[in-house]
Amino acid sequence: MFDLAREGRTEELAAYVDAGLPPDLTNDKGDTLLILAAYHEHPATVAALLARGADHARANDRGQTALTAATFRRSAESVRALLDAGADPAQGQQSALATATFFELPDMLEMLQRERRS
Repeated sequence: MFDLAREGRTEELAAYVDAGLPPDLTNDKGDTLLILAAYHEHPATVAALLARGADHARANDRGQTALTAATFRRSAESVRALLDAGADPAQGQQSALATATFFELPDMLEMLQRERRS
């Protein structure tokens, strides 16, 4: 299942979740399907998991959320989907805001800060 998320095989993964696979399935590092899809830049998979109840607030063992992963990868479409679902840019030990600041990602920082102001 984790490979499906990493590879962006949205329809196949969604079918498993629809059949009862927990949308917040977690691997040995605490990465959820949503975190993996966000990190590997698959916004359609991110959207499908969110639509099926995946928890955008879950953090992995390093304190990173799906929003942190999407921010690091500069995946604006995934960042937007996560923000629209209610993800908090300041959440987590390694928050999306901290990540955008540390890695000097001005486009991501602007997007995240705009969300915090609204």
